Amino acid sequence: MIKLFSSILILCFAQLCLAQNTFRAVIKDADTKAPMAGATAVLAGTSKGAKADNNGIVTINGIPNGKHVIICSFLGYQEKTDTFSFPLTADSVVVFLDHAGEEMEEVVISSTRSNRSIEDIPTRVEFIAGEELEEKANMKPGDIRMMLNESTGIQTQQVSATSANSSIRIQGLDGRYTQILKDGFPLYAGFSGGLGLLQTPPLDLKQVEVIKGSASTLYGGGAIAGLVNLISKAPTEERELRFLLNGTSAGGLDINGYYGQRFDKVGVTIYASRNSNKPYDPSNTGFTAIPEFERYVINPKLFVYFSPKTKMNLGLNFITEDRTGGDILYIKGRGDSTHSYYEKNKSNRFSTQFAFDHQFSEGNSLTVKNSVNSFKRKISIPDYTFDGQQWSSYTEATYSHQRENTDWVAGINLYTDNFKEEQTDTLPGRNYDQHTLGAFVQNTWKANAWLQLETGLRGDYVVDYGLVLLPRLSALFKISPKLSSRLGGGLGYKTPTIFTEETERIQYKSVLPINPDANKLEKSYGVNFDFNYKTALFDDKVSFSINQLFFYTRINDPLLLNSVPGNLYRLENVKGFIDTKGWETNVKFGYDDFKLFIGYTFTDAQLNDNGTKRENPLTARHRLNNVLMYEMEDKWKLGLEAYYYSKQALSDGTTGKPYWICGFMAERLWERFSLFINFENFMDTRQTRFDSIYTGTVTHPVFRDIYAPLDGFVVNGGLKLKL
Repeated sequence: MIKLFSSILILCFAQLCLAQNTFRAVIKDADTKAPMAGATAVLAGTSKGAKADNNGIVTINGIPNGKHVIICSFLGYQEKTDTFSFPLTADSVVVFLDHAGEEMEEVVISSTRSNRSIEDIPTRVEFIAGEELEEKANMKPGDIRMMLNESTGIQTQQVSATSANSSIRIQGLDGRYTQILKDGFPLYAGFSGGLGLLQTPPLDLKQVEVIKGSASTLYGGGAIAGLVNLISKAPTEERELRFLLNGTSAGGLDINGYYGQRFDKVGVTIYASRNSNKPYDPSNTGFTAIPEFERYVINPKLFVYFSPKTKMNLGLNFITEDRTGGDILYIKGRGDSTHSYYEKNKSNRFSTQFAFDHQFSEGNSLTVKNSVNSFKRKISIPDYTFDGQQWSSYTEATYSHQRENTDWVAGINLYTDNFKEEQTDTLPGRNYDQHTLGAFVQNTWKANAWLQLETGLRGDYVVDYGLVLLPRLSALFKISPKLSSRLGGGLGYKTPTIFTEETERIQYKSVLPINPDANKLEKSYGVNFDFNYKTALFDDKVSFSINQLFFYTRINDPLLLNSVPGNLYRLENVKGFIDTKGWETNVKFGYDDFKLFIGYTFTDAQLNDNGTKRENPLTARHRLNNVLMYEMEDKWKLGLEAYYYSKQALSDGTTGKPYWICGFMAERLWERFSLFINFENFMDTRQTRFDSIYTGTVTHPVFRDIYAPLDGFVVNGGLKLKL
């Protein structure tokens, strides 16, 4: 009996041994087809698994007969789940993994005109989207200044000490060299750019795309330093209804609402907000660090889907604002002959956006776009008023031809810019009427698995200034699954107007008009080179990535403000150049629910004026960005930030002090709502604590450059609803 039982047991073990199988696979990158050393394969529901060797080969032993699920994964790639029937018919299989990760979540970039995912674009593009966009909205729900200022290489420059008017500086260049777009439309150029950052709320944005360096070939004059494209949300079949209520310790109140939904053939989005602030002076200098203002915004947009191949959208934007800064006693109604200084800004902005898309066949499409923009602004200070209205329009027709390895984009466009001033003094009128007709062509070519090229050429005919040719070239090198590099460069230009940071600072008072016979185009060339490396550390527990960018831009015959007889000012093209060079380093670590971002920017911006060389004012040579985030999914978000600015040369020949800005943000999330609080600048860093902001008297102040915060430590918090 014992012998019989032993024989049966031996047969069972033999059968079990015969039923053990081996899974052998080669794991490769889906794009480059390169083997992925370190990738893992796991038998679902068990602890059986293995890591791929240097040839991407992974082996799992001891798999019984039947159907089993194998999960293959690698940091930065989409997890691949396959079902296999054992025993297998082949000795080994090949598994391809697609890119994934936070920076690869099917993000389609439209600013490069090719509508490719960000990983396949030769032009270097940075983007802010999703949760990061929401986190920045917690800190400044009323406008996009903070969202942009906390990026490496970008500095939001406050132009007015009392009214907080600001511009964007990229890589040390004046704000007029940065082109701000809304869904590809140039709505913030010239006069309308003065309050653009302050009047653009982030709640209705899907993402923000930033191209640093010359992008004039893509969108014409003005994108010498780069461009910022604000992409609006589009409706989805699932209703999106959001509200954001925010209050600040500085007397601010923000009420924002967004609704979007698609109904079969029709979709709609509506954004509306009211933003206001009481006059705020934390330093007791007697002047407003935050002006008194009240602003209303409404942006409705209609989407029509005629067929799967044809769609159209039409949007309207309306903004009205009253903003008053200056002597705090005057604004509070307690002014007298001494306390009488003010700066009032009353503005109305109205614009339309129209886009029509038709796909003729797979990969062949036509897009027609048009926008009309009206911006009226009245600036008042004691004894002077600047009152003007700008009408601008942009019309474009683009044809796209896309194939598996090559894309062609060609188009024509017409840009008009008309400014008319209501005469309030004896100076010659600063009116102008500019027209630019452009044509462009761009090719994106996937030469092979490791090289993609993007070449473009634009020709712009600027009335009164002639023809400008703008070539550009960008290349993407996919050296390995972990390492890639981009190299790009191009030419740019800027049409002269009276609207610069220098003239904004003096409210355009005593500034003579631009004269096409005396002034000329500012022309530039620039190049940038970067490499991006990502990997996993400590047995895949820590993700690590680094992006290193080097840049150089030169602008010839820059337009500068000079004094002329009669206590007047004239913008003149000086014999010389502005050049800016440096590098940006971005490092990112991830561990469980923690993320650490470290960014460093070195900028050497020099101005050569008729052989005299000096530092370009208001450019921090060294900037350091540090952000630590903790996120418990659907429960908590915590963020700690620290930003360093080194000394800056000022326009009066002095040098500003270095400083740190630190902040802390917390948000508690529930299914339908969340509560947030933000301690901005909790070290209370203010220029008024370590430097002066004006000379002269409180009645006739002469304001100095603003290079550090004026509002100091401000707490804001509120409620977000998702219904």
